Amino acid sequence: MTTLSIEVRPASAADAVALSNAHRQAWQYTYSGLIPHKALTRMLERRDVSWWRKAINGPATVLVADMNGDIAGYATMGLNRARGLPYDGEIYEIYLKPEYQGVGLGHVLFTESRRLLKSLGCRGLVIWCLEECQQAASFFRSKGGTDAVEGMEDFDDVKLKKLGFVWG
Repeated sequence: MTTLSIEVRPASAADAVALSNAHRQAWQYTYSGLIPHKALTRMLERRDVSWWRKAINGPATVLVADMNGDIAGYATMGLNRARGLPYDGEIYEIYLKPEYQGVGLGHVLFTESRRLLKSLGCRGLVIWCLEECQQAASFFRSKGGTDAVEGMEDFDDVKLKKLGFVWG
C-alpha cells in the first residue's frame, strides 16, 4: 500500500521549474480554445522559470501543493489589486495540473490561502475568473463566494468577461 503525502507550503526557489511546468499544463488545459492561441502562447512564454524565481521572492505569496515531491499545483495571493473594492486580500490564482483536478487539492489550496490572508490581517478577499470558466466559477460558489463584481479582459482584441467572487 502506498501512502500519499500532501503538503501545502510556501514555494522556494527550488520549485521554479516545477511551478513553470504546472502553470503551463494548467493554463493550456483551462484556456485552450477560450483565450486566442497567440495571446495564450505569449502568456505561457512570459511565465518561464526566471519569472517564477522572481515571483517567489516578490511581494505576493506563492503556495505549492506538493504531492510526494511533485508540484501538483499552486496558489498566489496578496493584497487586493482592485482598490475600489472593500476587500483587503486577493487570491490571484489557484491552478492544478489536469491530473490533480477534482480530488480536493483546490479546496486545500483555497482554504490555506484564505487562512494565510486572514492571519496577515486581511479583511475579506476577492478572486477573479473568466465567466466562461464554469468549473472555476462553480468551485468559487461552492466555497461560499458571491460573484459580486464584473470586469473585462482583452486578449488580442477578444474581450472576455470576468467575474469577481468575494468573501466578507
